[in-house]
Amino acid sequence: MLLTKPHLSNPLLPSAPRSNPAPSSSHARSLPTLTARRGSLRVSALSRVDVLSEALPFIQRFKGKTVVVKYGGAAMKSPELQASVIRDLVLLSCVGLRPVLVHGGGPEINSWLLRVGVEPQFRDGLRVTDALTMEVVEMVLVGKVNKNLVSLINLADGTAVGLCGKDARLITARPSPNAAALGFVGEVAAVDATVLHPIIASGHIPVIATVAADETGQAYNINADTAAGEIAAAVGAEKLLLLTDVSGILADRNDPGSLVKEIDIAGVRQMVADGKVAGGMIPKVECCVRALAQGVHTASIIDGRVPHSLLLEILTDEGTGTMITG
Repeated sequence: MLLTKPHLSNPLLPSAPRSNPAPSSSHARSLPTLTARRGSLRVSALSRVDVLSEALPFIQRFKGKTVVVKYGGAAMKSPELQASVIRDLVLLSCVGLRPVLVHGGGPEINSWLLRVGVEPQFRDGLRVTDALTMEVVEMVLVGKVNKNLVSLINLADGTAVGLCGKDARLITARPSPNAAALGFVGEVAAVDATVLHPIIASGHIPVIATVAADETGQAYNINADTAAGEIAAAVGAEKLLLLTDVSGILADRNDPGSLVKEIDIAGVRQMVADGKVAGGMIPKVECCVRALAQGVHTASIIDGRVPHSLLLEILTDEGTGTMITG
């Protein structure tokens, strides 16, 4: 794993005591092999040290800063990628950053809806959420996905605290303009980050499910990208990162090699106006722009299918997606 030094058993030590030592001539013949092994280990160790050395300026830059990560999509469906994301979050916390994890869980919701005999319905990319669907959404996101992520972070020697938008009025929801067609799909009316500040300051990792209630107590399902952007603004985050199923913003949607590495708000708005950013990427771009307008320094849309994409985006100057600046 990047930036960690795995435990290596010493290949130069025998697995059991030797009762009959080899003759000196045989021992002499083994020296080139032992020397080669030592050389191989030395090169590997130096490579790890180089990685740590190159990451130092980035660690110093982000130490003590809050970064909000929206987690979902392919990175959540794959156990291997999920384990990678969790370890990366814990590593960032260990080197002094203050990560906040905001998550969705669409595939898990679909699975449980089918178990209770409900066919998932979508309109314009948004889940149609009637009363029964809302119950399943809340049970799955808050009761299952959230607590599973908390457990995984704790198992990785981090300390996570699971929350949803209802806790301490973290998120107050309001119905979406298309409530008649979409049901209990909500928007973020307000964020009160009071409950998050002591959790973040203590070095714990908040894990937030995006279920919230309106002022009457009615539960709503909130888009996780939107919620992450508003939470990032409310906690004064240095950086917002959206883990997605695409490589980032493409200059040409038909050319995967046309990734835009960095762009400002004016540039990305022009791309939307020109139709170069369309479909499901528009809400992601809009939430990034809103977060930047409210004081978040940078926002990145990165490919969650790439192992260690979080570390590559934060601790190197290469990155793995598109960074939008104010």
